[in-house]
Amino acid sequence: MDLRKKKKKVLLMGKSGSGKSSMRSIIFSNYVAKDVRRLGATIDVEHSHVKFMGNLTLNLWDCGGQDAFMETYLGGQRSNIFSDVAVLIYVFDIESRDVERDLDTYNSVIEALHQHSPGAHVFCLIHKLDLIQAEHRQRIYEERSVLIRHRSKYFDIDTFGSSIWDQSLYKAWAGIVHKLIPNLYVIERFLNAFAKKIDAEEVILFERSTFLTITSFASEIGSLNPIYDRHERLSNIMKAFKHCAARNTHTTPASAGFHVMHTKTPQFNVFLGQFTDNTYIFVVVPPGEASYNCAVLNTMLARQGFAKASSGHGDGFPIPASSVGQSVNSPVLNATGFPTRSDD
Repeated sequence: MDLRKKKKKVLLMGKSGSGKSSMRSIIFSNYVAKDVRRLGATIDVEHSHVKFMGNLTLNLWDCGGQDAFMETYLGGQRSNIFSDVAVLIYVFDIESRDVERDLDTYNSVIEALHQHSPGAHVFCLIHKLDLIQAEHRQRIYEERSVLIRHRSKYFDIDTFGSSIWDQSLYKAWAGIVHKLIPNLYVIERFLNAFAKKIDAEEVILFERSTFLTITSFASEIGSLNPIYDRHERLSNIMKAFKHCAARNTHTTPASAGFHVMHTKTPQFNVFLGQFTDNTYIFVVVPPGEASYNCAVLNTMLARQGFAKASSGHGDGFPIPASSVGQSVNSPVLNATGFPTRSDD
């Protein structure tokens, strides 16, 4: 199958008011949390096609959670709704007062999914955790996860605690799309080889429009970073930055962007820049001007190979000849922060 034409059906289900459409709008439509209040209830099924990584289309079915709609999905529309599903995302409202009924509905959905799409991945989001006191969140999340797993029967599910008000939403959705990316093994192999070639302490690859983490690499030093959710924090920060840029440039958050950002400290150097048409790359390297310039130059040289690997046109190897070990103290940097070629 042509990887450029990959299309995955994703069901988004859960009780009405659980937060399904809000999270979808934040991740894929560049909403911020305070803006989702104006969204109305989903009526029946809302279809949308979301491009991800250029060669993957998510055929997202946002299913209204009112009882009448759920009865229809499980009855007359059963085959249409649950056939050819790649991923089911089921959202549970942590504040629900009828947990047992919610679980019964979920169990019926799992039965229908097993009948028509037994190979689907199932993700359950225990949502609105911000409404629970911080000291009780982990315990309540774990207790609810156990109940959900007992009702999941045929599927080895993944559960996430989430809230639209913090980075937990990005952690959940990054885990979901990670299972859907075509050619992921080649992408990870390329990124690991590239990171080792430039002696990076950490490299994170983000999808351009959503800023969800695609994959990452951390060296032994990078793995010592105590901030375990740093990838999701970066996603959250950069989405907020795009909104700020949009306000100041009179554009939309979807079109607002940047070429490169960098920070240099006595302990490390960091840069975040556009890598390919569909990705941004975040690179942490040891301190020093030569180390930084070398990493930036090699990132530019690796773009073409990675673009081929991520699109399915070969595996992107061998990685272009590295400038590691060469004198790179004086490359000419253009306005984007990336070195210009000698023939520019």
